[in-house]
Amino acid sequence: MTTTHTHYHFDHVGSFLRPQALKEARTAYAAGKISLEDFKKVQQAEIKKLVKNEAKVGLKAVTDGEFNRSWWHLDFLWGLNGVGTYEQEDSYKFHGAKTRTTNIELTGKIAFNPEHPFFEDFKFLQSVLPEGVEPKVTIPSPSLIPNRDGRSDRWPEFYATWEGFLDDLAAAYHETLLHFYELGARYIQLDDTTWAYLIARLLDDPENHEKYVKMCEDIVYVVNRLLEGLPEDLRVSTHICRGNFKSTYLFEGSYEPVAKYLGQLNYDTFFLEYDDARSGSFAPLPEIWNNREDVLIVLGVFTSKHPELEKESDIKERLAEARTFIPLENLALSTQCGFASTEEGNQLTEDEQWAKLAHIKVIADKIWN
Repeated sequence: MTTTHTHYHFDHVGSFLRPQALKEARTAYAAGKISLEDFKKVQQAEIKKLVKNEAKVGLKAVTDGEFNRSWWHLDFLWGLNGVGTYEQEDSYKFHGAKTRTTNIELTGKIAFNPEHPFFEDFKFLQSVLPEGVEPKVTIPSPSLIPNRDGRSDRWPEFYATWEGFLDDLAAAYHETLLHFYELGARYIQLDDTTWAYLIARLLDDPENHEKYVKMCEDIVYVVNRLLEGLPEDLRVSTHICRGNFKSTYLFEGSYEPVAKYLGQLNYDTFFLEYDDARSGSFAPLPEIWNNREDVLIVLGVFTSKHPELEKESDIKERLAEARTFIPLENLALSTQCGFASTEEGNQLTEDEQWAKLAHIKVIADKIWN
């Protein structure tokens, strides 16, 4: 197969540290000290500066840094019809940190929302793009709704069958991606922590093995159904995330237990976390790539959690190892995750964030140029 998409050997997952001015404006707006209009002015001014910095550092696909949202996933999910919010009892189980307790619940049948606020966010991003770059949309995978996060167990209140629920979920996402396309998007990424959760469960809970296999199969079904029939020149990637909150993480373990399912997903690009030993070896890569000549594997061998710059020799050594499994032209480099999956952000400065990306660009240029 010949790809119709542009592949970047230097890429980024999507989120960036929130500037102090944006943090202060959000706090002031929450306290009723400034209007929504004034808050939006600050937000948009900071996005405009961010986009310029992304282009300056050499990124060809730029995001709005997720500056319009508080959570990487919840803000989008709340915007779908049939999804509401509630406060759960416990924080998400990050290693060494506690999050806020906000989550999602089903309130009706899942459906596309033509008035989703992310569409207006995308229009603004398009309006401030420098020449030579394209806008990249990042939203959570539909796998975040069924089975594990929030109160998806309410589905029998609205659906006669589980399959009917999954079909509506796929349709809502398909229409959402199609509308982004109609607005001009050609690069959309679905971020997904569920695979890392399933890795942990398949490794640690053999008694419920069939339950987790069914969850894997359901994700493959929903994702491939939502991707079916989309325009050929729309590139859709996924980021398999292990959790990213204040430089901590949720899950660990090799990709091996879920590799065959990842290999069945009809994505164009896979962002995989490989910044430390908790991700395991490169051995599962061939099964994930599945000999698809048009699929790119983005190795997250740089960390977004800490400011220290990885040694170039170490990166080249790891890439040489990955090349024993995947052709060089099907590989790319990135941080393992964004810099701020929630507005709190990771434990490094904005200058250190840009230095990290500039470092990746230098190494990527040496390898592919």
